[in-house]
Amino acid sequence: MADFLDINVTPENDLRRILDQAKSMKIARQGLPKGTKDGDTPLDGMMVALIFEKPSTRTRISFDVGVRQMGGQTMVLSGSEMQLGHGETIADTARVMSRYVDAIMIRTFEETTLLEMAEHASVPVINGLTNRTHPCQIMADVMTYEEHRGSIKGKKVVWSGDGNNVCASFLHAAEKFGFDMVFTGPETLDPEVAFVDAAIDAGVSVEIERDPIAAVQNADLVVTDTWISMHDSQTARERRHNQLRPYQVNEHLMSHAKPDALFMHCLPAHREEEATSAVMDGPNSVVFDEAENRLHAQKAIMRWCLGV
Repeated sequence: MADFLDINVTPENDLRRILDQAKSMKIARQGLPKGTKDGDTPLDGMMVALIFEKPSTRTRISFDVGVRQMGGQTMVLSGSEMQLGHGETIADTARVMSRYVDAIMIRTFEETTLLEMAEHASVPVINGLTNRTHPCQIMADVMTYEEHRGSIKGKKVVWSGDGNNVCASFLHAAEKFGFDMVFTGPETLDPEVAFVDAAIDAGVSVEIERDPIAAVQNADLVVTDTWISMHDSQTARERRHNQLRPYQVNEHLMSHAKPDALFMHCLPAHREEEATSAVMDGPNSVVFDEAENRLHAQKAIMRWCLGV
């Protein structure tokens, strides 16, 4: 059994094995009603705890449905229900939960919470998102790109906007899957230097280009994310909008990428802010394929963690 904490600390061969299994499981389910089992129930008799300190739509539903499709059961817990880290330590919580469940998925704020949970749990722990990274999303994104365009190795991926946790996991993926990355956004929102340096040290090209038009030249994939967090103040929201407005992904920007360049957004989206509806609903958009593939990629991640 193994934890799935971040893409950069997971062996390349295992990442590829996870994606191959995700594709196989997706194919096996084609044509089946969403709520049915398909005869492949590796989690039969298992219980998976899903912990959410942050609100969630896609992560919650995709993990819950994925466990059920594989024959397991879920226990969905909110941070307020558990008082995670308030009173009882995270370490003690991890030890106790390990006596009850077979795996833990946690969507939390601080990376230290995830790492402490993993250190003290005796069952696999999966990173459902932290303020620093979002590896499950990027596994689904790589899967989606390769469904539409073949291997992502050697391709040019352009991130436009805020160098946030999703961008960080894209940099981790560049390091492991061998694609080139260009970040275009304001200097105040650059991705973490350590993540950029690690990808460069791994031999992939990482560039920071302030001009979004120049950045997307010859891009195979253009990616963005929401400009604001649900916890941002009104002042912070206005400041971010002013900084990021030049990096909106619209039809004009996409016209400077390759004609067959894909567009991704992990959702939820604020339409007409970080991306226009014309792009999100356009022929190059695969945003809803991304959302679906969260289910398949995470099922494969759980199987890898549990060794089933």
